Amino acid sequence: MRAKRLNHVSIHANDMEESLGFYMDVFGMERLPSPNFSQHVEWLRLGEQQLHLFLRAEPAPELHHIALDVDDFEAAYLKAKELGLLERNAFGAAVRELPDGAVQMYIRDPAGNLVEIDWPDATTLDRSVIGEIPRMADERPQTGEAARATLYHAAADSAR
Repeated sequence: MRAKRLNHVSIHANDMEESLGFYMDVFGMERLPSPNFSQHVEWLRLGEQQLHLFLRAEPAPELHHIALDVDDFEAAYLKAKELGLLERNAFGAAVRELPDGAVQMYIRDPAGNLVEIDWPDATTLDRSVIGEIPRMADERPQTGEAARATLYHAAADSAR
């Protein structure tokens, strides 16, 4: 037996309507019919996968996160900046470049969940919009397997 793909991720929502609005407005997710569980759960379409929100009073874990690809990183950055969502404390920078050239941006949703927004190629981004993007390799040495790490396996596999 081997897992084929990620089906869904479930995360906290402290205020269900606020969280639903956030994911539908910021990321264009679509609300789906949800079963009647013993607690309030809502399902959202995320491409071929789903994001499940469940109402919980406890705070969200600080560094656990979901990561999303977007079709327009610059628009996502501008929206996050406009809404004051950029998270600079979790991993040292709101936006950074990985050793493979991919870019990560971190934001927090209304319940405090950390959301990573990914882009495959830093060279395609307009620096007049994003500004300077710190390189992880400049902050921490990347040698051996760390230097070969890639966030986008399909691109790396097709290059082989």
